[in-house]
Amino acid sequence: MQINVSQLLQEPIGSTREYEVDAADEIIDDGKEYNVHGKCQLMRTQRNILVKCALDAEVELTCSRCLSRFRHPLKIKFEEEYLPTVDIHSGAPLPASEETSAFTIDERHTLDLTEAIRQYSLIAVPMKALCDEDCAGLCQKCGQNLNEGKCDCPAEDIDPRWAKLTRLQE
Repeated sequence: MQINVSQLLQEPIGSTREYEVDAADEIIDDGKEYNVHGKCQLMRTQRNILVKCALDAEVELTCSRCLSRFRHPLKIKFEEEYLPTVDIHSGAPLPASEETSAFTIDERHTLDLTEAIRQYSLIAVPMKALCDEDCAGLCQKCGQNLNEGKCDCPAEDIDPRWAKLTRLQE
């Protein structure tokens, strides 16, 4: 997901380019590649390139209740600045940015979207992934997936100290 921006860096401030993204890459650090597609707009600013992306992907996650694998759509939106490391006209190195985490444009004037897409994909993954909002999870005694049916475990007796609270349900 690399884009050569040498022509855009030579254009006047405010110039834009639209790019279609359709690539497969490892975006959530699970060793699998997922298809990412969408649009990115690159805009020349006074000192950098502003990248605005709206991307979609579908990743495979594990349900945190029943431990089954399921597909989950991701909406990846971000705006990031990419700072040049080399002057476009002279080829001389530019002073390093004070921002240590800033994205940069390499010495060949190539902007690489891979790391930004990876970081924003990880943010888009839910902290507690659920295959379904009503997922019943696993039986605490036998491990049966309760979404597939009830298990044969006997119902637990209620602790006598909490028995009076069951009246509140009535």
